[in-house]
Amino acid sequence: MKGRNLFRYIKYIAYLISLIMRIIPNFILYFIWDISSIFENKVAIFIRYCIIKSKSKACGDNVFVGKNVTIKCIELLELGDNISIHNNCYIDASGGIKIYDNVSIAHNSTLLSSTHTWGNPDVPIKYNPPVYLTTTIDSNVWIGCGVRIMAGITIEKNTIIGAGSVCTKSLDGGAVYAGVPARKIKNI
Repeated sequence: MKGRNLFRYIKYIAYLISLIMRIIPNFILYFIWDISSIFENKVAIFIRYCIIKSKSKACGDNVFVGKNVTIKCIELLELGDNISIHNNCYIDASGGIKIYDNVSIAHNSTLLSSTHTWGNPDVPIKYNPPVYLTTTIDSNVWIGCGVRIMAGITIEKNTIIGAGSVCTKSLDGGAVYAGVPARKIKNI
């Protein structure tokens, strides 16, 4: 049975469990996340969904999170419906990340919402204050494997980003992008 069909049957159970998880301390939930993160069976995927549903700013239906996915500042993450985040992705939502409906993020991809500054030369760069910028992924976007999306970027709807690309600026919708930095290849 496909995940979205199975989700229809267990949707209300997931809602109930995520409500219960809201009262569980974060350190326990993050421990459970780490344990479930090494597995890719349906139970582990269900547990990760319930944790995201309970702790994120917003989480829609039928959200798949693969194994070994790292999510920083989950409370600033907003997810729509029918999203898949595949294995080994890194999501830093410290500045806020919004991912709308029908988005697929392939394995080993990175989404950032903060960056470092280097304005004070008397302080090591790593101790200069970070800048937080909201990153937005609109509906119907396919992000290929190993893609890097920098902080403050908006990916408009109906976009494909080729494997290994680095997005350093916002991308218009209805097109295929690839390269370092990502450049428009063709319209869809």
